[in-house]
Amino acid sequence: MEFIELLKAIILGLVEGLTEFAPVSSTGHMILVDDMWLKSTDFLGKYAANTFKIVIQLGSILAVVVVFKDRFIDLLGLNRVFNKKEQAKSGPHLKLTHIIVGLLPAGIFGLLFEDYIDEYLFTTKTVLVGLLIGAIFMIVADLFRSKNPKVVSVDQISYKQAFSVGLIQCLSLWPGFSRSGATISGGVLLGMNHRTASDFTFIMAVPIMAGASFLSLLKNWEYFTLEALPFFIVGFISAFVFALVSIRFFLKLINKVKLVPFAIYRIILVIVIYFLYF
Repeated sequence: MEFIELLKAIILGLVEGLTEFAPVSSTGHMILVDDMWLKSTDFLGKYAANTFKIVIQLGSILAVVVVFKDRFIDLLGLNRVFNKKEQAKSGPHLKLTHIIVGLLPAGIFGLLFEDYIDEYLFTTKTVLVGLLIGAIFMIVADLFRSKNPKVVSVDQISYKQAFSVGLIQCLSLWPGFSRSGATISGGVLLGMNHRTASDFTFIMAVPIMAGASFLSLLKNWEYFTLEALPFFIVGFISAFVFALVSIRFFLKLINKVKLVPFAIYRIILVIVIYFLYF
């Protein structure tokens, strides 16, 4: 594989890592950048290129695990293994079952419509639609949010709230809508502050993104040739590094700026891309 193609993998990894956990749609940005500029389908093929855009998220997932490592150790009951002090369980506490409840809706819908999404929704036009509608939803969430949110920690999230966020997450199956944009907005509308909704979004992202990536990997194994493998590896490493930086920055920022600035960015992006591309 030529250097220029590996450079494209680094760029796509950068796009994935910087946008995966901001409510702007990483998949949408990768599709736009790839369709308009990098053209990875020319040397990978359509299905391998689409699979890359999903599998590369494993790098971002690893970054989440690193940032929230103590929380995952606690969720999985591995405190003794890692010599971590267990959190007090007397009050409300985020459990693994909260995560499972939140994952069920999108997991079921994703399995049912995976082929349709892969075949018809990975295009520039559909991404622009998702970006615009998602931006409107984010603005609505900020306008109608509670001024004094009662849920200020993931340990206060109820099963009903977890399931409701999971239902809202189904909107993100449309490329461009943004999984984090949907779930953070949903969490805010359900009474969480922005940081809590973001924390829950990131924690819940790990199993659903890992599951989607591994399923896509297994389904499209035939497209993973020795020639394409360096492209995937470089993209993975790039996504991990840039996601590690962006997650920490975003979590410090979100309670201050809320969702509207990200929504405005999405709307501007849609307008610019529409006039450039069409």
